[in-house]
Amino acid sequence: MTVHFIGAGPGAADLLTFRGAALMGASPVCLYAGTYVTEEMLAHCPDGVELVDTAVVNLDEQVAIMKRAADEGRDVARLCSGDPSIYSAIAEQTRRLDAEGIEWDVTPGVPAYAAAAALVGKELSVPEVAQTVILTRAQRDSTKMPPEESLKELAKTHATLVLHLAIRFVRQIQETLIPEYGADCPVVVVSRAEQPDELILRGTLADFADAVEEHDLRQAAIIIVGWALDSEDFPDSHLYRTRHSR
Repeated sequence: MTVHFIGAGPGAADLLTFRGAALMGASPVCLYAGTYVTEEMLAHCPDGVELVDTAVVNLDEQVAIMKRAADEGRDVARLCSGDPSIYSAIAEQTRRLDAEGIEWDVTPGVPAYAAAAALVGKELSVPEVAQTVILTRAQRDSTKMPPEESLKELAKTHATLVLHLAIRFVRQIQETLIPEYGADCPVVVVSRAEQPDELILRGTLADFADAVEEHDLRQAAIIIVGWALDSEDFPDSHLYRTRHSR
C-alpha cells in the first residue's frame, strides 16, 4: 500500500500527467482539495472510489484516513493543487506517514505559476531584464516568513516575483513593491487558471490592487510582478545564436 502525492496541476483534467492519471485510476481512496480540484479531474478516479475533500478535514483526520487505508491495504491518491514541491504541505504529511511506517511517493504536476505564465504567453526570465524568478507568498495571519525572506527584502533583487497565497494582501504588496519596481511595473493576476471561471487581469503595480478588489478575488490566484512581463528591449539569448560551421 502506498500514499501517492500527485500534482493535480492548475485544475484542467487534461493537464494531469499520464502517471498521475494512472495512479488516480488505481487508487481506491482519493483525498483532494475541493477549492482547486474539479469534477473533471476526479473523473480519473475508479468506480466506487472513496472521496475525501480535505477542505473539511484537518491534518490529523487526513493522516488517520491514510492510516486506515494502509491497514486495509488500499492505495491512496492525495491530490495537491499545482505541483507538490511548493505550498502543498506534503512535508508535514510525509513526516507523519514516516512515523506510522506508511510508504509514500510523489508525482509532479504543472505548477500554478507555469500555467499562469502560459496563459499570458510570457517567459519569466528575459535576457538582461530578469534571469531570476522568485516563488514566494505574502504573510500576515499565517505561517511566519523567515525575516530574510520578507517581501521587502526580496523586492531588492528586482527579479520576477511570483506570489502565491497572497491575493488577499494586494494593498500590502502594492505598498511594498512600488518603491523598488516602480508604479508602472507590469503585473499579471491569474485566478483559477485553466478552469471554467478563469480570470486574467493585466495591469501595473499602480492599478492592479483596484482590479483585484473590483473582481473580489480572495483565493486561487497567482500574482506575477516584473519587467519581464512587458519588455521588448532585450538582446537575443546565446541559446540560439548563430553557429558557424567549421
